[in-house]
Amino acid sequence: MIVPFRVDNCSIERTLDVVGEKWTFLVLREAFSGVRRFADMQAHTGAPRQVLSARLTRLVEEGLLRKVPYREPGQRQRDEYRLTDKGRDLYPLLVALMHWGDKYLSDDEGPPTLLTHRDCGAPVEQYLRCAEGHEVGGPRDVTPLPGAARKTA
Repeated sequence: MIVPFRVDNCSIERTLDVVGEKWTFLVLREAFSGVRRFADMQAHTGAPRQVLSARLTRLVEEGLLRKVPYREPGQRQRDEYRLTDKGRDLYPLLVALMHWGDKYLSDDEGPPTLLTHRDCGAPVEQYLRCAEGHEVGGPRDVTPLPGAARKTA
């Protein structure tokens, strides 16, 4: 039996409230690639200046990025944006989105970027596993149960 729950207590909705916007994902993509400075992020994402500024501010407020001051010789102080642990924890989500896009939206030539393990060079893959180590193939292999904070309708 499916137990209805209130939408205002949904972890997916809460997460999307923080990251569920195109420019946010593109900023995170760049941060995971090592891009830290505003001008570089703007050049790599193509985001309008005001939009990028708003996204970076929100990601800092949410604790996904932190600002670190830097100064080029002869220039004013500026900030770099670095991922926090909370931000780095989103990496599997971006990899999952990328793999989905590679599978269903790539050009005939294949995906534009391949992720490989730095130590051995093997392609990076993602799997769902239960706490006992069994591979979970998809939603038919999962049973949703009410959590402690679930509010019924």
